[in-house]
Amino acid sequence: MNDKTLVAHHAAQQVEDGMAVGLGTGSTADCFIEALAKRHHDEGLNVTTVASSPISTLKARELGLPLLAFEQISRLDLYVDGADEVAPDTTLLKGRGQDLVKEKLLASSSERFWVLIDRTKLVDRIGARFPIPVEVHPYAWQMVQALLEAEGAKVELRLGTAGVAITSAGGMVLDAVFGSSLDVSTLNSMLNSLPGVLEHGIFHRLATSVFTGADGRVDILQPSPLDN
Repeated sequence: MNDKTLVAHHAAQQVEDGMAVGLGTGSTADCFIEALAKRHHDEGLNVTTVASSPISTLKARELGLPLLAFEQISRLDLYVDGADEVAPDTTLLKGRGQDLVKEKLLASSSERFWVLIDRTKLVDRIGARFPIPVEVHPYAWQMVQALLEAEGAKVELRLGTAGVAITSAGGMVLDAVFGSSLDVSTLNSMLNSLPGVLEHGIFHRLATSVFTGADGRVDILQPSPLDN
């Protein structure tokens, strides 16, 4: 069992009967969905689920997990997803899969948000390996690009296989690279305040536990009270 599968199975074992669970998107989230579905079928674990993307919706439906639509929920017990980067204070970078709006909504609306990673995702600072995705209204992308560049960022419009990449929420994505000296809390607040922005990939003070697979064991990182 590789580290990705190990950490997904470990998290699935912690899910309690009767929980409403948000399902993330990506390869690690897929492993968790499979492990949760196995418990649902083999043990009769009673859960309801809400998926963060069409891909995870299809996966959950295929495996027979009970699904609710976004419109049917106001609060979740648990959201489980992966991340592209995790900083020491458990700030996350997400958004390579382009489902930022739903993912952050689920993370913010859950009592607990568990993040599943292998240790290659651990970084010293957010933005160390990947640009920060900024999802924008299609009509606003050039104006938001100018605003980001005025803050010192290098910005590129994300392209897909058929031209400009369009998210599941109908937005376009600007990939922004900022200097290493910019504080993540300041950057998060700045991106939150920009007009035309639908969502961005910094998940600050949202994760409650980060489960890290490393050499056949699972380590758990939790935010310090000083980080909240």
